Amino acid sequence: MSVLFFDIGATLADARVEPDGSLTLRPRPRVAAVLDAFRDVRKGIISNPGPGDGAAERAAAALEEAFPGRFTDASLVHWGVKDSRRLFDLAVASTGGASADDCVFVGEDAQERAFAREAGMRTAPHPVFALAAVENRPVLFARIGLPDGRGLPELAAAAETTEVVPVHVASERLVLVMASALGAEALERAGFTVDRREPVEDRAAFLIRDDRPVTEDESLADSTDTAGSATGAARRATAVYGFIADALAGRGAPPAALLGPAPGGVYLAVPAGAPVEEVHLPGAKPGHTERLLPDPTLLSRPGDAQADVLTGAATESPRPG
Repeated sequence: MSVLFFDIGATLADARVEPDGSLTLRPRPRVAAVLDAFRDVRKGIISNPGPGDGAAERAAAALEEAFPGRFTDASLVHWGVKDSRRLFDLAVASTGGASADDCVFVGEDAQERAFAREAGMRTAPHPVFALAAVENRPVLFARIGLPDGRGLPELAAAAETTEVVPVHVASERLVLVMASALGAEALERAGFTVDRREPVEDRAAFLIRDDRPVTEDESLADSTDTAGSATGAARRATAVYGFIADALAGRGAPPAALLGPAPGGVYLAVPAGAPVEEVHLPGAKPGHTERLLPDPTLLSRPGDAQADVLTGAATESPRPG
């Protein structure tokens, strides 16, 4: 029987520090349903409670308030900074005999998933994919095309009932998601086009905006392409990917994978540890690199920016991460 370990911040819940110093956790969408489905499965926590005396106690109290009766085995609750495999090894040892391969870590942070995988654990990038990890089924990045007559509300309704979580709403016709094979097939049966791409594993999705001026040669080439601006966008996305890939290779980083054109740029799947945020396109404006996180609510608020969630070190925030 598997043992599930969850991160808290940006995975199970959003954290808020109250004026009196106490901590409040607001459960994220679809989390309660996942925990209900695994009611009889042993569950634990691997999370950073933040700095300061009493941080772990405050986090534990907030966890019980937000998820009463869900995490009752104190031996499976591990607080600390997740900057190596150490905490994940301790979590495996705390199960009392389960192998590392019987343990699943669920967390949105690709670097933390990489440490968990180094410790031999299976991983899931969102609670929706916990069962897929237990059953050793892969989760992929995928581009979802919406045909005429189908809108984001219809896609949201289909996604909410299966193993699919959006990571970016490109337009009314294109959404980047994480999906298992079961989820992808469910969307296809619902009438959506699913372009499966790279496995998620320990990768993070990035949107790299190419906001440099279009050159005269590019403009002339686009005007003669039968596919018009779509071909131009694909060409520029490939060029941006090539630049980023070469820069990362020069730094000895693992290669990023192209997930296709994005609005004014390119989607990349970047392995944990690759310093893609430190690579800047010549002539690009500030803020051209955006890390994308799985969020079931994106389809209901496509015009909003994704929330700023905790993924940093303990010294940067008193909230769990």
